[in-house]
Amino acid sequence: MDIKRFLKPSTIAVIGATEKEGFAGGTCRNVLQYAGDLDNVYFVNPKRDEVFGKKCYHSLDEIETGIDTVVIGTPKATIVPLLRQAKEKGAAGAVVYASGYSEIGTDEGRADEQELVDTCKELDMCLLGPNCCGFVNYIDGKYCWAIQHPERDRRGSVGFVSQSGQICMSLMDSPNMTFSYCLSCGNSKAVSEEEYLEFLVEDEDTKVVAMYMEGVNNPHKLEECFRKAALLKKPMVVLKAGRSERASAIAASHTGSMSGTDATYDALFRKYGVIRVDDMQELIGTSLLFADLRKMPEKRCNYAAICLSGGETAICADEGFKVGIEYADFEEETVEKLKGLLPFYASPRNDPLDITATPAYQPEVLADTLLAVMEDPNVDMVLLGFTLMDEIVDNSFYIMFDGIKMALEKSDKPFACLNFIEMSRNSDLQSRFTKLGVPVLPCIKYAFAALKHLNDFVAYDPEVRTLELAIPERKPKGRTALSEYSSKKLLKESGVEIDLGIVCTDAEEAAKAAEKLGYPVVAKIESDEILHKSDVGGVRLDLNSAEEVKKAFAGIMENIAANAPNAKVNGVLIQHMAEKGREMIVGVKSDPQFGPMVLAGLGGVFVEVFKDAVLYPAPLNKKEALEMLASLKSYKLLTGYRGEEACDLDAVAEMIVKIGDFAAENKDRLIEMDINPLLVYPKGKKPAAVDALVVLGE
Repeated sequence: MDIKRFLKPSTIAVIGATEKEGFAGGTCRNVLQYAGDLDNVYFVNPKRDEVFGKKCYHSLDEIETGIDTVVIGTPKATIVPLLRQAKEKGAAGAVVYASGYSEIGTDEGRADEQELVDTCKELDMCLLGPNCCGFVNYIDGKYCWAIQHPERDRRGSVGFVSQSGQICMSLMDSPNMTFSYCLSCGNSKAVSEEEYLEFLVEDEDTKVVAMYMEGVNNPHKLEECFRKAALLKKPMVVLKAGRSERASAIAASHTGSMSGTDATYDALFRKYGVIRVDDMQELIGTSLLFADLRKMPEKRCNYAAICLSGGETAICADEGFKVGIEYADFEEETVEKLKGLLPFYASPRNDPLDITATPAYQPEVLADTLLAVMEDPNVDMVLLGFTLMDEIVDNSFYIMFDGIKMALEKSDKPFACLNFIEMSRNSDLQSRFTKLGVPVLPCIKYAFAALKHLNDFVAYDPEVRTLELAIPERKPKGRTALSEYSSKKLLKESGVEIDLGIVCTDAEEAAKAAEKLGYPVVAKIESDEILHKSDVGGVRLDLNSAEEVKKAFAGIMENIAANAPNAKVNGVLIQHMAEKGREMIVGVKSDPQFGPMVLAGLGGVFVEVFKDAVLYPAPLNKKEALEMLASLKSYKLLTGYRGEEACDLDAVAEMIVKIGDFAAENKDRLIEMDINPLLVYPKGKKPAAVDALVVLGE
């Protein structure tokens, strides 16, 4: 299968070519309007001799040369025979517009789609679709696309893949968006969306890979794409639908209830440095920031924001604060330079900097002002408030552009323009800025969201991460919850340090176990069938003598007989009572596609009420585990708050890593796992796992 030849064809055939409205007719119109080399595009229709004045062949066989890509705009029943004919002409792949396959949810539709998949596999051909809008290769001017759009130059360096054709169309209609490639994948069963994604990650003409994602067909290929992009430091921007999706399974553990599908994607993106955006405007703004920026910052930026009014500077200050943007303090030398350039009533401080409107009419002054800021060693990137309206009636816009260009000729520091109101932009100025390597950011909220993504991206270091997933090879059937002792034993066998305790079947044995372990001890019912021991009176704490242990044993067994009479009981677990510490929860929830996700958070009300927990894919290393802990809203409580001693975070991180290793080793059978609570102590004392629950599948 040759995806590169399919998406970068020398020759194209449009089958079903017509002048009628529709996907086939739209493709013909696009080819005639945009394709530079019409000699290598062939129209095919057995009922036409020409279409829009261009010669039309009656079949593929009549074409005198080989064909790389076919676009099939004919009914569903014709597709499979046409694929075979295309293969005989040497085609690498086909775009199939036809619908009525698996997307309609019928057995017939699924069977027809499977026939397409099997045919493409047999012929070793790519297939985009079915039920798609096609693709455009803007780099080479190859239009295998069904829908017409207003004419403009869309050539750029953002490669976009989408499971939705309408999303592609909306981005194409945006007056600002540019592409290297735009691919509407449709059902994407013969060739997965992830395989097209891989092409874009490896493509030299694509600086940024953007994607609209609803689900994943090939998790192994997605993992490979994400790893490649991370190591290449190629930005990947994803709009993932499904934040509101409810979990389909009832979970036995806290971890299971807190780690829904969307949280899994957040964890996955965090591991690989993938940028997640919330809507299409944020996708456009973020993608174009990365694509158009003339130089990528070397580290998380300290910004300088320069505006022409106090109102704009105040807005920049507030929006920057919301997303954690840092504004650099100017060196005194910079302040003195600015005092000599700006009107006496301007304040030469980066609060941000209000230079007033006066330099807008003086290009040399504006250039010197910008250069003074750009040369400040504390400033990593410069932002200039410059709202580009569609109709330019004031020559100051071009005067300012000249001043900006003069400054950029003397400094290579990253530079971007801020729009305070989003409107149709002047295409001439927009084009000039793009050629300068200056992104024109969207309206201010989206601009600062994009700048935060930029900061996070340049701070991401793939070299310190475990760029792998424990993707299951088999899907477990059923679910079996292990008792506390069995759960702990399984964890201990995998290297997790944990106090097993002793399972006792009578009161005398329990008393002897307590003497051996040392007081105080706790007594807990030991049963595979009782997951919530306190609910049935199955726990006794702070036992300090043999008599108390015997009494506790008897009381627990009486409560179980009354409250859970049908439960199979293994005995009573006697365990040394851990000292009080900061309560945490550490667990695992296995995602059916991506495998085990490790969860960590503070226990008690923080997990029950505030849901303050974080997920991360297994396996992971200590640095990643520490990053998990630092991302908690309640992190300050672990580092020493109001005079409290700081917890031993290194020890906690090491336990999280061990649990991740356990989860990865058991990826094909682990469903979920909890250590709750995990008691955490000051430096030098290892955490204590007070309780554990492991749920396995067969």
